[in-house]
Amino acid sequence: MEHKGLLFKIVTVEHKGLPSKIVTMEHKRYCFRIPDDYPLASAAPLLCAGINVYSPMIRHKMNQPGKSLGVIGLGGLGHMAVKFGKAFGLNVTVLSTSISKKEEALTLLGADKFVVSSDQEQMKAEAKSLDFIIDTAAGMKTVSGSNTGGTKSTREMIDFCSAHKNYPNIEVIPIHYANEALERLIKRDVRYRFVINIENSLK
Repeated sequence: MEHKGLLFKIVTVEHKGLPSKIVTMEHKRYCFRIPDDYPLASAAPLLCAGINVYSPMIRHKMNQPGKSLGVIGLGGLGHMAVKFGKAFGLNVTVLSTSISKKEEALTLLGADKFVVSSDQEQMKAEAKSLDFIIDTAAGMKTVSGSNTGGTKSTREMIDFCSAHKNYPNIEVIPIHYANEALERLIKRDVRYRFVINIENSLK
């Protein structure tokens, strides 16, 4: 329901230990409509990992077809940077310390090149070959960072992903699997985002 610019949602829940109804309230300017043809589970990571890389890529004009992009780190954020880069028409090089991620980067995500960043010879061979580099791994070593994007940028990203059929790689889990998921995160055993299915978990 809507009242004076506010959106109210009443959720009825039937589960031991939980309230029977939950009321959420948001101003409509902070709500984002997900296109009908975009999977809801895939939309969840867009509002976190997706916008955290999309926003700086747009701000720094990393959407110029034919340019080359280096993506440091191939995790939840890095895999979205690769997907955006390819959708923008860039030549994408993944730089990672994990050689085990090479096949995923090249075949699953469509990167053009994979470089083992701990291999000095490979790194020297790529010197001055990239127009842009987005670093999703080394927190305190950024030249320019982005905490998140605003509402305008988030709406643009959702529309862009819908138009290009750009979906995050996810694993949908029930809420009772959360502890195991956290253990797998510590072990870096996730490709590339967990999404909790709350609705089915409470049935």
